[in-house]
Amino acid sequence: MQINRRDFVRYCSASAAALGLSATELGALEEAMANPAAPTVLWLEGAGCSGCSVSLLNRISPTGPTTAGDLLINSVNLAYHPTLMSASGELAVAAANRAYTAGGYVLVVEGAVPTKFGGETCVAWTYTDSSGIVREETFQAAVKRLASRAAAVVSVGNCASFGGMSAAPPNPTGAVSVATATGKPTINVAGCPPHPDWMIWTFVQLLTGKLVSTDTKGRPTGVYSRTVHSRCPRRETDETGQFGRDGYCLEELGCRGPETVAPCPVTFWNNGVNWCIGANAPCIGCTEPSFPQSPLMGGDD
Repeated sequence: MQINRRDFVRYCSASAAALGLSATELGALEEAMANPAAPTVLWLEGAGCSGCSVSLLNRISPTGPTTAGDLLINSVNLAYHPTLMSASGELAVAAANRAYTAGGYVLVVEGAVPTKFGGETCVAWTYTDSSGIVREETFQAAVKRLASRAAAVVSVGNCASFGGMSAAPPNPTGAVSVATATGKPTINVAGCPPHPDWMIWTFVQLLTGKLVSTDTKGRPTGVYSRTVHSRCPRRETDETGQFGRDGYCLEELGCRGPETVAPCPVTFWNNGVNWCIGANAPCIGCTEPSFPQSPLMGGDD
C-alpha cells in the first residue's frame, strides 16, 4: 500500500498554514515523492490503541482527499502499515522485509514495546521460515531489527515516545519506549494521540531530506517549542475551582498547560473545531514523558 503523490502533497498543503510549511518545502516534497528512490516508510503498531493512525486519517475529511480510500490508493511511499495496507499475512510481512533488505527507510512506530516474557505478549507477525515452519516475530524483535537499518526512527504518540498509557503502573508487560527498546535516538511526535498536523510536519521534513532538530525529550522543536499555557487565551484570566465555567483559567483544577509543551492553542483539534481547554477540560499533559502519571489521571506525578 502506498500514498498517491498528488493527494499526499495536497494533504500536506492543508497543514502548511498551521505549522509554517512553505511553498518551497511542499515543492521539495512533491519532487521527493515523484522520485522512485524516495524514502520508503514502514509503520509498525505495538502496544497501543491505533489512535495515532486514526488521528492521522481524521485530518483528511473536510478537504480533498475526502476519505481514507481517497488517500491510500495509487501510492508511492508507505510500504507497510498493519491496519491500512491491502496486503495481509505473509505478503504484508514480505513487503516489510523487502524494505529491510534495502535499508534506508523511515521507520514509524506507534505504540510501546512490551519486553516481559521475551516480548511474547505482543507479536508483530507470523512467517514461514526456509524449513516450512511457521514462526512468530515479537514486536520487540521486529522493532529492534527494523530500527537497525532505518535512516530515521519516528515514535508516533506517547506510548512509542515515552511508554505512555501502555507503560502505566503496574505495567505487567514491561512496556517501554522505542528508544529504550532499541537503544537508538528517536524523533518523538508526542501526544495521546498527536495532532495529525504534527505528524505531517515531521514526515515532510524527513521525506525532503531535512534535519529535524529535537528538544531534550526528542520532540521536534519545529512543533514542540512553547508551553500550552504560554499561548493559552485564558492565561491572564481569573482561575476557577469549578468545572464547566467558560473563559476561566483552569490551573486551579489541575491544568498541566504551564509545564506541557505543545501547539494545541494554535492547531486546535478536529479540523480546527476546538481544543481541550476550549471545551473547559484542563490540559492533561499528554505530550510529556510523565503522562499519564498526573493528579488528574490518578497517579503521583
